[in-house]
Amino acid sequence: METNHFDNKNVLITGGIGFIGSQLAKRLVSLGANVTVIDSLIPEYGGNMCNISEFSQNITVNISDVRDSHSMKYLIQGKDYLFNLAGQTSHMDSMQNPFTDLEINAKAQLSILEACRQYNQNIQVVFASTRQLYGRPQYLPVDEKHPIRPVDVNGVNKVAGEEYHMLYNDVYGIRSTALRLTNTFGPAMRVKDARQTFVGIWIKNILEGIPFEVWGGDQLRDFNYVEDVVDAFLIAAESPVSKGKVYNLGSDEVVSLKKLADLLIEANGGKGEWILRQFPEERKKIDIGDYYADYSLIKNELGWTPKVTLISALEQTIGYFAENLPLYL
Repeated sequence: METNHFDNKNVLITGGIGFIGSQLAKRLVSLGANVTVIDSLIPEYGGNMCNISEFSQNITVNISDVRDSHSMKYLIQGKDYLFNLAGQTSHMDSMQNPFTDLEINAKAQLSILEACRQYNQNIQVVFASTRQLYGRPQYLPVDEKHPIRPVDVNGVNKVAGEEYHMLYNDVYGIRSTALRLTNTFGPAMRVKDARQTFVGIWIKNILEGIPFEVWGGDQLRDFNYVEDVVDAFLIAAESPVSKGKVYNLGSDEVVSLKKLADLLIEANGGKGEWILRQFPEERKKIDIGDYYADYSLIKNELGWTPKVTLISALEQTIGYFAENLPLYL
């Protein structure tokens, strides 16, 4: 990647104080970009000022909600890039509060794109989509041609958000790319609960000396380290090939949840313990079973591949939270 591509470019990141958004902001600052982050800092959604403390003086911070169309109309103007990461990620929350999920993951996305259409049609947008929209895989690995069959409200609304981006790309020429993220983890992730990913609560418990629970255990998954995901966002933004495209992210390291639990203990110097549990009934209904992605499309078209091995990613993540856990509780 050419390090000067984003030099002096004006960049807006929604959800920019959250997990992936903050790490993306940090990288863009290092590349010389003029970065503005917007985040609601709603407690359930993962925004944490600690995520940007190292470089907050180098960015513009706007505390507002993407559901506020007036702030988005103002913030979108004059920007070269929009990395659209704001979202509600909890599958259980989406089932318990479906209209909130609808507002954030669908209605607000349409509002953001309308702001682009009215005030900045030349912007380049990269949208954080999700593997969740595929539902239970009909075949593995899952490629982008796999049927869309979400198993929860979150998945349905993320489909809508993604489709709005593709529609505005095709009809209004607002250059948009969607990345369907798999399980992402790393420094700055939410660890106080499982709202972003179960890996977070595993890390919290292992560092507190509490056995962590593995539900089921045989399900196969792929994982991406946050730095690799940041690479994908930047590559998608700078590549002319990506316009109007949807790409899976993924990994060649496919492991069972039991294996992941063992690797996490290994990454923690052999310290830790996990307990096998049956899936709670309310979770079983929306569990997708085995999932791992075919990411060959983004590999072949944009040259992206994950570089950080799973064990190295776990070691780096454990190391970060060993020093910073209190800031995330």
